[in-house]
Amino acid sequence: MLKKERKTGLIFFPAFDWAISPTHPEREERLLYTQDQVFEEGLLDFDSIIEFKPGLATVGDVNRVHICVPDTRSVITESHLVSAGGAITAAEKVMKREVDNAFALVRPPGHHAMLVVRGARGFCNVNIEAIMVEYIRKHYGPRRVAIVDTDCHHGDGTQDIYWNDPNTLCISIHQDGRTLYPGTGFHREFGGPNALGATINIPLPPRTSDEGFLYILDHVILPILDEFKPDLVINSAGQDNHYSDPITDMCFTAQGYALLNDRLSPHIAVLEGGYSIEKALPYVNVGIILAMAGLDYSNVREPDYDPLTIRQSDEISRYVEKEAAEIYTLWEKRGLMREKLIGNVEYVRRKKPVYYDTDGISEQQEETVRVCTDCGGLVTIASAADTGNRIFAVIIPGQSCPACRAKGEEIYTETGKDKYNYVYLQDRERDIFLVK
Repeated sequence: MLKKERKTGLIFFPAFDWAISPTHPEREERLLYTQDQVFEEGLLDFDSIIEFKPGLATVGDVNRVHICVPDTRSVITESHLVSAGGAITAAEKVMKREVDNAFALVRPPGHHAMLVVRGARGFCNVNIEAIMVEYIRKHYGPRRVAIVDTDCHHGDGTQDIYWNDPNTLCISIHQDGRTLYPGTGFHREFGGPNALGATINIPLPPRTSDEGFLYILDHVILPILDEFKPDLVINSAGQDNHYSDPITDMCFTAQGYALLNDRLSPHIAVLEGGYSIEKALPYVNVGIILAMAGLDYSNVREPDYDPLTIRQSDEISRYVEKEAAEIYTLWEKRGLMREKLIGNVEYVRRKKPVYYDTDGISEQQEETVRVCTDCGGLVTIASAADTGNRIFAVIIPGQSCPACRAKGEEIYTETGKDKYNYVYLQDRERDIFLVK
């Protein structure tokens, strides 16, 4: 079928100076092989595929999203600012209409970084997609945004940041958390009291193949996107669902990834995981780039591709079909679920433990959300970790109502340092970040 060619921007940043260890799966070679493949295939010879250099995010861009403890510079490197800056560059090129869409092939990744950051989780220090989204909102005004996370691991950090935001739809399709880090991402994780249904989790059984992923795309993701009507669609483009990935157990292919991106048609894709450095990443990325550019990707194949060895079982197919129906039913019932959840209460609280597996830090958080029908609601977070530093954070949401704003400012003013080492105010609407 003849496709409409689109102008696609590419941003590369392999982060030569950042690695957890020289042999760690998350290392610079993840992108070097892809760069070589892009050059060898002559993709940059197409007038419609344009490479741009990454910009540099600022500490202010990070503070717009995160509460970094004790401060931002203590938990990031320059490579994190360039990685986030690469995502911002992709967004700028799209928002200025220099290109139709853009793919930020950058590292370090970010989708496990939560609202509060005390160190690295799942190879992630700061959430580069969220930094990009809030940059867009700061510089281009309010936008309804859908983030579709196709990484094999649950996008728990992105979910946490936008748990209470009704204008950000977070959909994560991933290997079942009972079988893979971080052990979360189940149907019941459905969003905060003012944003119920804006978090959608789709855990799939191990050995799910192209058939299962594309079934979920057609029967859950695309119908929900049609109803949500986002201004922007972001693909948090993890590639560790590939059948050759060394740390996961799924059966997705380069063709599957290309088909998914063709049908999803994201405005911006941002690289996340994917650790089959030679066998998968060059082919998957080429397939995604061709699909985003509206070019023929039908001949993209891994050298060892064998459809028989990765075919999903009939049992998995039945499971996926049943799950798709259950998830879409939850989405349709979100209004009734919200009424049942909040009742007549003024605040909803949740306690959650957080483990920073890369740095070995254990944290306990208590989040309190003001129930509100006019905005995402005022959020406060009390947090303590085994490294010390008890902190309290006040988050005033974007497009906040006067009542939530007034209450947030009051709480920040009245909360002293007698109980906490640091007290933060993050005002997302006015782009103010304060700490005492």
